[in-house]
Amino acid sequence: MEAETLALAQEIDFSMWGLFARATLTVKLVMVMLISASIWSWAIIIQKHISYRLARGGADKFDQSFWSGEPLDALFEQIGTQPEEASEKIFVSGMTEWRRSHRSDGGLIAGAQARIDRSMDVAIAKEAEALQKGLPILATVGSTAPFVGLFGTVWGIMTAFIEIAEQQNSSLAVVAPGIAEALMATGLGLLAAIPAVIFYNKLSADSDRIIGGYEAFADEFATILSRQLDS
Repeated sequence: MEAETLALAQEIDFSMWGLFARATLTVKLVMVMLISASIWSWAIIIQKHISYRLARGGADKFDQSFWSGEPLDALFEQIGTQPEEASEKIFVSGMTEWRRSHRSDGGLIAGAQARIDRSMDVAIAKEAEALQKGLPILATVGSTAPFVGLFGTVWGIMTAFIEIAEQQNSSLAVVAPGIAEALMATGLGLLAAIPAVIFYNKLSADSDRIIGGYEAFADEFATILSRQLDS
């Protein structure tokens, strides 16, 4: 009897596709959701790595131009009013407000410093929103995927026990497929959640550093303009 049971168990396809094909509709939906969430997470991770690298490169390039000693007005004319890099956008927003704060007679309109600061703060906030876009999705996948997988596991085990009761047979050939299908759901949940959590933390730290660089530049630029206002 044991030899026959083992022979039946060996005939069962325990590959991932085989387990998916035998799973109930509910467990299949759970697996599809988790695989989709994993693919979505990796797409965000790759896109963020690329965009953050470009943002750091653009900031470094602009810093070299800004601190090269070139006059600010000449740098502003060179960049234009429609810059592409984030650091350039912050600089242009400050310079634009600086120029608008001058009256036709050459004097300054009151409150220029506060308006320049607010203008650059708005530009930084827009860039921060763009940098952090997609990160909440990683946090959601990381926190919910294990529970979705656990739901699939509980449902699969429940189905396996129902099948055992219906067949009045608790042999390995009956029990193993259902348990394997159920555990596969938990495995997929962890497979989706672990990279999402790891890269959410890393990308959040990278984003904070980039935004911190923008804020530091805005403070330095505001200090330079403040000296000109006081002179």
